[in-house]
Amino acid sequence: RSMSEPVPFEIYSAGVFLHGTKAHLTAGTLLVPGRESNFEQGRLMNYVYFTATLDAAVWGAELASGDGPGRIYVVAPTGAFEDDPNVTDKRFPGNPTQSFRSREPLRIVEELTGWVGHSPQKLQAMRDGLESLRQQGAARIED
Repeated sequence: RSMSEPVPFEIYSAGVFLHGTKAHLTAGTLLVPGRESNFEQGRLMNYVYFTATLDAAVWGAELASGDGPGRIYVVAPTGAFEDDPNVTDKRFPGNPTQSFRSREPLRIVEELTGWVGHSPQKLQAMRDGLESLRQQGAARIED
């Protein structure tokens, strides 16, 4: 599969789930709730979040807090999961981003390599939009 800038709402591969972050993880590692949010400093998360689209995973990798390169992992849910209300209800009714969350761990299957990030202009526009929401007090994560 040739890698190019991700297409919004395009399923990466049927039945495959992805998680974008800056954390360096290895196969078999469990991602668990109770860790600090990648997006809201000091907030401990009640869920772990994942997606079926490369685009959403790339945003997660690019926007996550921390230093170092963004990373995308193929993950396997170990229990029940639900649509992520932060995007499903608020921004994209019907969950076209295929974004989910679970209170159960996600198992890292492997790191996805060779993916292409968003253009610098698109990334800066997203960062500016998120900063504007933060300043308005509207960036709260429903967790």
